[in-house]
Amino acid sequence: MAPRHPKGGSVKQKAQEDKREDSLQAVVLADSFETRFKPFTLERPRCLLPLANTPLIEYTLEFLANAGVEDIFIYCGAHTDQVEEHINTSKWKLSSSPFRTLALLKSTATSVGDAMRDLDNRDLITGDFLLVSGDVISNLPLEPALTRHRARREKDKNAIMTMVLREAGTEHRTKSRGRRPVFVIDPAKERCLHYEEMSRRQDGGRYVKIDPELLRAHEEIEIREDLIDCYIDICTPDVLGLWSDNFDYQSLRKSFLFGVLKDYELNGKSIHTYIVAEHYAARVRSLKAYDAVSKDVINRWTYPLCPDSNLLNGQSYRFGRGKVYKEEGVVLARSSVVSKRSVVGRETSIGDGSMVGDSVLGRRCQIGKNVLIEGAYIWDDAVIGDGSTVRQAIVANEAVVGRNCLVEPGALISYGVRIADGMTIAGSSIITRADRKRNSTNDVAIVGKGGEGYHYTSDSEDETSDTSSTTSAHLVYPKLTRSYSASSISTLNSSDSDSFIQRETLSRRSSFRSDPSEDVAQNRDFHIEASSSILDGLTKGDATDVIQLELLSDRMRTNASDHMVRHAIVAAFMKRIYNLMEGDHNISAGIGTGEAVKLVFGTYKELVERMSISDKQNEDKADQVDFLVLVQKDAVGKSKGENVMLFVAKELWELDIVEEEGVLQWWADGRSAEGEMGRVRGLTEQFVVWLKQAEEEDDDDDEDEDEDSEEDE
Repeated sequence: MAPRHPKGGSVKQKAQEDKREDSLQAVVLADSFETRFKPFTLERPRCLLPLANTPLIEYTLEFLANAGVEDIFIYCGAHTDQVEEHINTSKWKLSSSPFRTLALLKSTATSVGDAMRDLDNRDLITGDFLLVSGDVISNLPLEPALTRHRARREKDKNAIMTMVLREAGTEHRTKSRGRRPVFVIDPAKERCLHYEEMSRRQDGGRYVKIDPELLRAHEEIEIREDLIDCYIDICTPDVLGLWSDNFDYQSLRKSFLFGVLKDYELNGKSIHTYIVAEHYAARVRSLKAYDAVSKDVINRWTYPLCPDSNLLNGQSYRFGRGKVYKEEGVVLARSSVVSKRSVVGRETSIGDGSMVGDSVLGRRCQIGKNVLIEGAYIWDDAVIGDGSTVRQAIVANEAVVGRNCLVEPGALISYGVRIADGMTIAGSSIITRADRKRNSTNDVAIVGKGGEGYHYTSDSEDETSDTSSTTSAHLVYPKLTRSYSASSISTLNSSDSDSFIQRETLSRRSSFRSDPSEDVAQNRDFHIEASSSILDGLTKGDATDVIQLELLSDRMRTNASDHMVRHAIVAAFMKRIYNLMEGDHNISAGIGTGEAVKLVFGTYKELVERMSISDKQNEDKADQVDFLVLVQKDAVGKSKGENVMLFVAKELWELDIVEEEGVLQWWADGRSAEGEMGRVRGLTEQFVVWLKQAEEEDDDDDEDEDEDSEEDE
């Protein structure tokens, strides 16, 4: 039996090698080799920056675990010791980890190209592997893309790479605001033929330069500017060889992809695409993308990668009403308000009279009294003093904002910075305490007397920044679509130019729908959020003041117009009326149309008057006319729409929300008489006729009184 041992050992060793070749490997670029996140990355690696209070790299590792990756190699550059400490104390190092190998590769690389050539020299890659950035947030399943890549590879050994791209539209919020990737693709073979980055501010217009030979050689090509490139690439080992053979390749797309495609006739290597239309995929490549992706995570587009999934050991987030996530141990004063789409970490305290909305607060933050935090990111252990306002800004770990300060939108306050009382921090401010080469004294003009910090100025600008050097360092602000179903809110169906919402199903895919302009996207965002909030309050029987407070918050966040506010109120009120007519959890059998209308408008008369109608002192009743037109549009195509229109018009008049002149001006308005609009107001004609007759009788009475008065004289 002894002679068989060496042979058996050889078979076992070969089986282990085969298993290693079959396993899926991944390379994570934890260092982006960019400067977009300075000054924060002066002191902490980009992959460990918190997104919804969870380090970026945790989302990437969750994505790779779900993809079935077994061996992961993390390339570190700056702050390697911090990345190593985080990984070694994470759940990924436990025996229950899905990864067989999780290794950190320390390198002095200063570019992606240097890292790829170093990886080739290490001889760690044994087969196809995933190349991803350490800031990828995605819930898409990779198996279909891997299957397509492997099948193509079986037929063509020169098919060396497949890029996973997400269909998103040209104006999606996570896309670059400056240089946009343009992919020229052969749709039949899914082969990428040409790549270019196009600036939105090119002199002479926006264009791409395509070799005429591509047009002659392919029957059909697609020029795609509507794709999100989140740097998820399925690669063969040949990719590393090309990096090593071309030392001028430094960046993944502008040099490597562009160069390989340009030299196709010489090397014969092809790069393909796999375009997905469902699920979520984005890269946190800039602070603008950080803001957009954070809100997508909070709004659950990335499910199950949401705060309440508690990706980190020790997290205890719970999902609450209005998409508010709170950990255990949060201390809220009785009069404080944490409104929609917010995340609050453990042991954070919020003082009396303070309001927090559309914001992320880390752990152990101290928020004083009468503080307003809107659309901001407050990281662990930060302090915001009494009476201060922070809007759409980042306040990093252990930073202190004094009392009665104003932090304007776009400001970046880095680690440990201290802002003195009463200071205004401009939106262009980038403040840090990190040692600078020339002068380490505090800038009193910026941080105030007794403050600590100075304005950060980069020595070199990132040429691939989203926009110019000054604007790429700041946040983009909320212009997001939300995940509500079409049935949850009654929407308006109008061909008018001022109609912001179309009747459509808002599925998870609609998170990636693009609009002709960002203004339209913001209008739709406000309508969906505000309408949902109002309807929720009506259904739960909240007080008028509570509903009004949330509506005002939404309005300030999006700078919504009076028309948009009326639009949201009408949509919510009409939906509630129909719910009552059909029966809900409180009224199982449903109630009559008139009763439903009286219940809704009678109970919340003050909300309508305060937020919708401000023209009662004017001869022109434009607000009242607009309100009735919106009601009319909502009733078009609905069951019992004519009845609802009649009862709403009468109730508004009886409650003195809409005056007699308002009703008559609405009836005379051309918009209310056209097509379906005219038909839905049919039953209301009897009410309008009665009002006109009453008005004529009043006029006659007034004339008679005048005549009697003249006779007496």
